[in-house]
Amino acid sequence: MQLEILADENVDFRIIQELRKNNIKVFSVFEEARGLSDTGVLELAKSKDSLILTEDKDFGEWIFSHHISSNGVIFLRYQFSELEEIIKSLMKLLEKPEISVYNKFVVLTKNKIRIRDL
Repeated sequence: MQLEILADENVDFRIIQELRKNNIKVFSVFEEARGLSDTGVLELAKSKDSLILTEDKDFGEWIFSHHISSNGVIFLRYQFSELEEIIKSLMKLLEKPEISVYNKFVVLTKNKIRIRDL
């Protein structure tokens, strides 16, 4: 199964470029569906069988408090000055075949990965 990611509107474009450079299919909300609500992002990702990549912590609330289903979420937490480190951490995560991010809620910082089953 080829990894497909739906990048939320707030994801830095340099992250999207790096993913695409590494042959990961990315649908960018900023490029193709600007202004889409969080629930719209969840629905679109589900229909595309894609993971959500976001910097918006509200997705945790939608999934865990409101019980909205998802194929998986990667939530990036970093300071702007850590952009290069977060890109490296993300690529390392996605390159590990032993770690599946589907049906998981992943919180990724430059130094730590937390993975929770959905």
